[in-house]
Amino acid sequence: MAIMASSSLTFISHDDMALFICFLVFLISSAAACDRCVHQTKAAYFSKASALSSGACGYGSLALGFNSGHVAAGVSSLYKDGAGCGACFQIRCKNPTLCSREGTRAILTDLNPNNQTDFVLSSRAFMAMAQKGRGQDILKLGIVDVEYKRVPCEYKNQNLAVRVEESSQKPHYLAIKFLYQGGQTEVVSVDVAQVGSANWGFMSRNYGAVWDTSRVPTGPLQFRFVVTAGYDGKWIWAQHVLPADWKAGVVYDSGVQITDIAKEGCFPCDDGTWK
Repeated sequence: MAIMASSSLTFISHDDMALFICFLVFLISSAAACDRCVHQTKAAYFSKASALSSGACGYGSLALGFNSGHVAAGVSSLYKDGAGCGACFQIRCKNPTLCSREGTRAILTDLNPNNQTDFVLSSRAFMAMAQKGRGQDILKLGIVDVEYKRVPCEYKNQNLAVRVEESSQKPHYLAIKFLYQGGQTEVVSVDVAQVGSANWGFMSRNYGAVWDTSRVPTGPLQFRFVVTAGYDGKWIWAQHVLPADWKAGVVYDSGVQITDIAKEGCFPCDDGTWK
């Protein structure tokens, strides 16, 4: 494929074009998000964190172990049709006599369909916004005014992991989800191939954090995926992930870590600080 510019031909590889298209679609769908800006809203809580673990991201009971149970459901602009699953947010309530300055850090694991609040937090995360010893006091309020911003996820000494879903049926169907995605990024495209092969096949986002394909290569599998990074997209290649005898329900180490930060042109909040 060629693009005409300045009376010369610039050839774009298939991979570069795929990266560009995926990133362009993502930018269009999230143009107004400006995650790293500080936003003002309200937050409520679920009395049981298990309500969040059965949520739209598909993490299931694994969500209960994320960030010591400090998890959240976010509105559609944060959920981003599943691309926002696993994103980390710093959230603090605005009552100075009750709330701490630091607030809490929560991981998005579910979709909040109620636009009255941007977040519904687990009770642990909700209580963590309070000053020491005031957790029960903040619970009694039920809903509080908060401010929040997106922050990088940090998983020290933890690589990105790939979990094979129970719905997978070798050799006809493979469904996976990514766990422990560090940095401040979204996965916007996933390809799979047999280790050592250049015959890549694309996977589709089934729902939330779950990607799948009905064209499963044989043998051990490698993955490559596009994440938002800087003001552009970036390919990440996990060369040896699933063994030839991969099994459903098992979590596999990808051997890679993600630390990239996706940047947005969100003037005038570009210079905003968390005061």
